[in-house]
Amino acid sequence: MTQIAADTDRAPGARHDDRPPPTACLVLTDGQIFYGEGFGATGQAVAELCFNTAMTGYQEIMTDPSYAGQIVTFTFPHIGNVGVNPEDDETAEPVAAGMVVKWRPTAPSNWRSAESLSAWLARRGRIGIGGLDTRRLTRAIRLQGAPHVAIAHDPSGNFDIAALRTSARAFRGLTGMDLAKDVTCAQSYRWDEMRWAWPAGYTRREGPARRVVAVDYGAKRNILRCLASAGCDVTVLPASATAEEVLAHDPEGLFLSNGPGDPAATGAYAVPMIREVLDQSDIPIFGICLGHQMLALALGARTIKMNHGHHGANHPVKELATGKVEITSMNHGFTVDSQTLPAGVIETHVSLFDGSNCGIAMADRPVFSVQHHPEASPGPQDSFYLFERFVASMAARQSGA
Repeated sequence: MTQIAADTDRAPGARHDDRPPPTACLVLTDGQIFYGEGFGATGQAVAELCFNTAMTGYQEIMTDPSYAGQIVTFTFPHIGNVGVNPEDDETAEPVAAGMVVKWRPTAPSNWRSAESLSAWLARRGRIGIGGLDTRRLTRAIRLQGAPHVAIAHDPSGNFDIAALRTSARAFRGLTGMDLAKDVTCAQSYRWDEMRWAWPAGYTRREGPARRVVAVDYGAKRNILRCLASAGCDVTVLPASATAEEVLAHDPEGLFLSNGPGDPAATGAYAVPMIREVLDQSDIPIFGICLGHQMLALALGARTIKMNHGHHGANHPVKELATGKVEITSMNHGFTVDSQTLPAGVIETHVSLFDGSNCGIAMADRPVFSVQHHPEASPGPQDSFYLFERFVASMAARQSGA
């Protein structure tokens, strides 16, 4: 595969070798330009650029609502080689604005493949660009922070670089953006589908279960499947749900989902709901990712924007109570500032990459949350016990233990 990259304003057709002319480009606000081969949809988009180090799960990543407002650079080069299929979507449509890969996806080779990645992206209106030096791009993100970028795909290779740079510089960024409202469900619904298992695939939960209300800030389907597999009868409510609406379902537990954007912005309406539930009920509460940040804000802590965030399936996290190290899947650009945790709230997990907060719990109530993704889609399954802990806390409450 021929690699195409450049960082000047030279017209893409003005080449001095036998490389094919580029059909896509990525323009950073600092003046860097990366030319490559486009695939998927044509057109252009602006977003924040991040990188993901996972070796599997590109389809799940592209359909993870937590990636709203972002273009994903994949550091693993073999992206698209197993195609895509409807079973692996985390939500109905791709949410990430685009993808950047080292090599243009080849024809898929996998028995589960129903469509090529390029055709799937084209049909879903998402731009891909390959042939870039993703190592160089990743280093730039790590050193300079997640940049604002414009991505463009034009088979004729005509790009207005100045206009693309202006668009990238006009992008307001994720700070202050409430994106949960854009990816949440429009109305409540029930969920009973469990985790995929060979040979039956997805099956439905049957029999008695714990009543759980899940607030959807951008919930991944596999999180809901994990709740069902752990023994929960799940009712999903929109992000704007009030405490009255939550408690009207007489839940035994409240789950706060993952999601995109600035937690402080989403917290404008999510935090009052959580505080009211805490005041009016003693039900267990469990949060993941943005849900973790919402709970932290409700308890009195603060969140901060990270330099380049955590995105991957190989992040080591230490559970402080046991000393156990878990390899986890992560996807977040904001983090809870552990220095702002109030009395009565303890830090339960920390990242072994940078020491940032990865979990909290109330000292005297079954209320806890984690920054990482225990549903592991994609990624390791070291943290699935957290779903079981949530169910166990509901059982303990019922028994009075």
